[in-house]
Amino acid sequence: MTKPGEYYQRDRMWHPPAYDKDYKTSVTRSPQYSLISLQNSVSEITGPTFGHNDVDPLDNDLIKNYAQPGQSPIGERIIVHGRVLDENGRPVPNTLVEVWQANAGGRYRHKKDTYLAPIDPNFGGCGRTLTDENGYYFFRTVKPGAYPWRNWVNDWRPAHIHLSIFGHAFAQRLITQMYFEGDPLIATCPIVNTIRDKAAIGQLIAALDKNASVPLDSIAYKFDIVLRGRRSTMFENRLEGN
Repeated sequence: MTKPGEYYQRDRMWHPPAYDKDYKTSVTRSPQYSLISLQNSVSEITGPTFGHNDVDPLDNDLIKNYAQPGQSPIGERIIVHGRVLDENGRPVPNTLVEVWQANAGGRYRHKKDTYLAPIDPNFGGCGRTLTDENGYYFFRTVKPGAYPWRNWVNDWRPAHIHLSIFGHAFAQRLITQMYFEGDPLIATCPIVNTIRDKAAIGQLIAALDKNASVPLDSIAYKFDIVLRGRRSTMFENRLEGN
């Protein structure tokens, strides 16, 4: 049996700073002291494992998994698909991918979300799936709406989907956000702009994929996710999962 090895160290030139003056909540969310590098423990380089019995067949279909019989959520129907890869570009099979998002009006199903857009009674806004043997995953959902947030006077979050991915081990967990190609709010988002490298921002934007779209039904977007390494997918302004 091959013994698990250490993961690559973070490339701090690629990742954004933890604190940015234009992203107000980074004041409390950023480290107050110098970071300390620790060697990975055995628990961090082994597990977790998830089985297909842990995931319901409808968990990756946000159009159906919360809707009443015969009903469906309001909004633009989309497919989000791609591959989960490690730092060497190899597929990560049988790993758990979880998503959560606002509805088509930009409203989360959360008691603290007080945005004036209505709750959609047929949309729960969350789902999960396991990657296949090639690291492939896909979800059906509705495109989330933009919404205002209390950063500066008139800041709006671009349409986005949150993702949580477990790789081969706890040290490979990544929490990130996926944006949509062509959204003009991406360029003005203070969270996105904490990332200085335009190539890194590009990795957060799902590309329109008409080849995978379903005619007269759903538009598709392709979003590959890289765990760890220099080309890893960002999480807002933090080094989580890297």
